[in-house]
Amino acid sequence: EVQLVESGGGLVQAGGSLRLSCAASGFNFDDYAIGWFRQVPGKEREAISCISSTDGSTYYGEFVKGRFTISSDNAKNTVYLQMNSLKPEDTAGYFCAALRSMFCSTNSYAYTYWGQGTQVAVSS
Repeated sequence: EVQLVESGGGLVQAGGSLRLSCAASGFNFDDYAIGWFRQVPGKEREAISCISSTDGSTYYGEFVKGRFTISSDNAKNTVYLQMNSLKPEDTAGYFCAALRSMFCSTNSYAYTYWGQGTQVAVSS
């Protein structure tokens, strides 16, 4: 059974940090790119970051560059999103997703598998 399980969300004050984890199972992790997206009710899912499990190449949305860092532990089939200098506008549901490709994509519809999400709330 394919599973992507996010964890690490919560409530934090502006300027604080959180580290999200995405634990994958049920598919060959090395063949997939793993992306992080976020969504606010009533809005489209927004691509935050992505990492290729094949070569470690990464993508960051402009609004998180310099604040968020994505990393992958292939031995644990887990991808992390370190989020620093959090802002109230970062408040959203955060989802990880798997794309069978060595290349990242910002198109959420390209991703095959999705986790249930973890909520991040940043207070001002």
